[in-house]
Amino acid sequence: MAAMAALQSSMTALSLSSNSFLGQRLPPPTIYAAPVTSKEKPCLIVMRLKRWERKECKPNSLPVLHKMHVKVGDTVKVIAGRDKGKIGEITKIFKHNSKVIVNEINLKTKHVKSREEEEQGQIIKIEAPIHSSNVMLYSKEQNVASRVGHKTLENGKRVRYLIKTGEIIDSVENWKKLKEENSKTEVATTA
Repeated sequence: MAAMAALQSSMTALSLSSNSFLGQRLPPPTIYAAPVTSKEKPCLIVMRLKRWERKECKPNSLPVLHKMHVKVGDTVKVIAGRDKGKIGEITKIFKHNSKVIVNEINLKTKHVKSREEEEQGQIIKIEAPIHSSNVMLYSKEQNVASRVGHKTLENGKRVRYLIKTGEIIDSVENWKKLKEENSKTEVATTA
């Protein structure tokens, strides 16, 4: 009992109040509003993806597109993988995951079911995408694979060229030839 009385008297001597801590006043508590986070929309992608494939998206819900050293129509040599050493032309590019489809390379077998009763199922070969780091630009004239460089011509146009050979890849003739081939294939598919 005596100990309790001594403790009470020492507490009253300090004169602690609800707004003080060992004799020092504390500022009144402030309440901060939590920042409102905007709910991001899901990534709307035009391309068909597998269930397990994920795409990184920017805040405006568009996919992050990576810069690539190759373009459609470039002749490339495969430098890694099962088809190492094969040469082909790029037919399609996927910039969101840095993959390319090379003509007649990385063929996979696909088992297709019959859609109608009379139609039979079949096993077909399709070209699967390869990562762009596994292909290297190839010069048909000098039969050598090379890295790509960028330089500006006298007329101010920026072009790509092969570092080993100095051959310019982005020339007007190459683009005209590529556009003509694309228009021919479109006409053939519509007919």
